[in-house]
Amino acid sequence: MKQTLFKEVSYSLSKLIEDIEMGEIGLPDIQRPFVWTPTKVRDLFDSMYKGFPVGYLLFWANTLAEGSRQIGTDSKQKVPRLLIVDGQQRLTSLYSVLKGKPVMTEDFKPFSINIAFRPRDESFEVTDAAVRIDPEFIPDISQLWAGHASRNRFVKDFIAHLKENHPLTEEEEDDITEKIDALYDLQNYPFTAMELSYNVNEEQVADIFVRINSKGVTLKQADFILTLMSVFWDKGRADLEQFCRDSRKPTTNTASPFNYFIEPDPDQLLRVGIGLGFKRARLQHVYSLLRGKDLDTGLFSDERRLDQFKVLKESQDIVLNLQNWHEFMKVLIRAGYRSNVMITSQMALIYAYTMYLLGKDNFKVEPFELRDCIARWFFMTSLTGRYTASPEGAMEADLARLRNVKDAHAFCEVLNQIINDTFTEDYWNITLPNDLATSSARSPSLFAYYSALNLLDAKVLFSKMKVSELLDPAIKAKKSSTERHHLFPKNYLKMIGISDTKEINQIANFALVEWSDNIAITDTAPAEYLPKYIKRFTEPEISLMNYWHALPKDWERLEYPVFLEQRRKIIARVIRDGFAELSKGTDK
Repeated sequence: MKQTLFKEVSYSLSKLIEDIEMGEIGLPDIQRPFVWTPTKVRDLFDSMYKGFPVGYLLFWANTLAEGSRQIGTDSKQKVPRLLIVDGQQRLTSLYSVLKGKPVMTEDFKPFSINIAFRPRDESFEVTDAAVRIDPEFIPDISQLWAGHASRNRFVKDFIAHLKENHPLTEEEEDDITEKIDALYDLQNYPFTAMELSYNVNEEQVADIFVRINSKGVTLKQADFILTLMSVFWDKGRADLEQFCRDSRKPTTNTASPFNYFIEPDPDQLLRVGIGLGFKRARLQHVYSLLRGKDLDTGLFSDERRLDQFKVLKESQDIVLNLQNWHEFMKVLIRAGYRSNVMITSQMALIYAYTMYLLGKDNFKVEPFELRDCIARWFFMTSLTGRYTASPEGAMEADLARLRNVKDAHAFCEVLNQIINDTFTEDYWNITLPNDLATSSARSPSLFAYYSALNLLDAKVLFSKMKVSELLDPAIKAKKSSTERHHLFPKNYLKMIGISDTKEINQIANFALVEWSDNIAITDTAPAEYLPKYIKRFTEPEISLMNYWHALPKDWERLEYPVFLEQRRKIIARVIRDGFAELSKGTDK
């Protein structure tokens, strides 16, 4: 048998909490997103109280545990000797309750975990209004460990309050005291931890995690790097998370990362920083570099780690620069996209931001040219799903194309060449029309069509209002300003024998109309409702409307399958024309 990669260590809960407090165990900051529900925390305490096992903990020995933090500051007294691989949610729950500290939700909102205990029947509940007014309950068990009163005083005060509502016998008082003592003694609850050797690499750790924990969230390479940041550059991780937190909150008079396209997560912005600083999309090797590993010799050093974290720090400063962030948002608008509703791939957006910063910071591309170049790039990657199947591999290949680039012209030339190699005649005439043969409401080709309408300054069908005006995310009402209207209404299609929902809801059967018009059209046949609406317009206006909305000649009288086939081809041409607007003046 090969040498084992771990050792088994026993802890009491109080020892775990103490080691976390001192920094011996690298539990990420209590203010980081916590994904457990209060009911899971309640069940955890209930199981522990009953003496049930609640699972092992999995720690990973920190290679450079004796080093000191050289970047940023931290209130912990030591560099973590152990990093948590599995058990973070349990330990965060226990640390939060025993120390009476709030956690942060996935939406970056502070949340106190309040668990109640009823000594009479030894039951745990998530605290609510009814529990708070019930004298039988200790409404917040955190007060037993983190409150100002001693355990004895706490018990006496609880019993005194209980006796105000009904008398207690001495036996009942003793029973209540014993049960509260049993709750208090949960701090001595035993845990078993498996501590992985520092010689184990991140791939092995991830494999071990998957093999022994089928219920946990799968570990990602970004998780390892964010954990390293917690250890060696906690301020950097805190800055990432504060930026993400602020992006979710509109402000009125201060600059913030809030926008209408994306509420980024820390791991997404981390990818941008790594792409900018290390020219890498695959995080595997970057993780090893940040640990201070020489990829040739396999040896670790503090000096190498500090050098690599310096690179990450410099790139992250650029990534989190608000001016850069909002200038990039203008790129998305330039590409015809108006809000997160139209973004089908956040990875395409994140990698486009990476390319934007590379062009701006590394290759010094002139701002006007850079905006159009990255707008074309984002349009292409979004429409084709370039970063859908294997995003890291595709981006790694794209970054590799830039490694020998020396100047602004060459940078744009490389991206334009990739775009041109993707948007072939076959793509426009065969692939794209076929992609449009779908009923998916979140199709990249559908939103590329809407983007093209914005780029072509198109007006909504049967309206004088522009598509871009009514897709403005700042306009919010009970009903959307625009609605997807069935050109061949679904009840009409059912009346003529077409009942398959996938056929009825084909992209090619939808057009953007104003809400009021959509209501008025109801289930009328297109040959009946169309004359009413075209009376609003002149012949030139009707011709332009038919072009924007890809309406075949005499479309209202066509057989439905023929209409769909013809319209898909015309929609593809409109998308191509919209993209051509982005390419005017570009060398091809």
